[in-house]
Amino acid sequence: MEMLLITSPEKCIGCGTCELACSLSQNGEFRPAISRVNVFRFDKGKNVPLMCFQCEEAACMAVCKTNALVRDEETGVINVDEDKCIGCRMCVMACPFGNIAFDRVAKVAIKCNHCGGEPLCVEFCPTEAIEYLPADTATLNRKKAFSAKMKQALEEVR
Repeated sequence: MEMLLITSPEKCIGCGTCELACSLSQNGEFRPAISRVNVFRFDKGKNVPLMCFQCEEAACMAVCKTNALVRDEETGVINVDEDKCIGCRMCVMACPFGNIAFDRVAKVAIKCNHCGGEPLCVEFCPTEAIEYLPADTATLNRKKAFSAKMKQALEEVR
């Protein structure tokens, strides 16, 4: 069953617990710089936790010349095949939301992979600002609305 990570920025207090949980889950160390979740902190206490939206028409997949980005047909999650990734960073540049990063140590692209179905960011968020929900119609509509708002906001900033 396809599941989605859905964020509620109005609940986020910017504590960074999700970033720490993610880096621990993915790399076995507390290093927010390699977290697949990033909390953007704005003025007046506005915080927005962001991670890969697992886009239906993913720009990152389209630009990857080595096919290192592969969608799991069962879950809908786009994974990075580290054996195929050559570290060119084209996917990083192609993501309109900035939700793919580059691990300078491993020299590969990194992105949210839902922790294999048990995302620690959800488990440890003290305010439940991140939820892991089935991809039903209501959830998909909520995700699309949030994505459209984010894209518009990013285009205004650029």
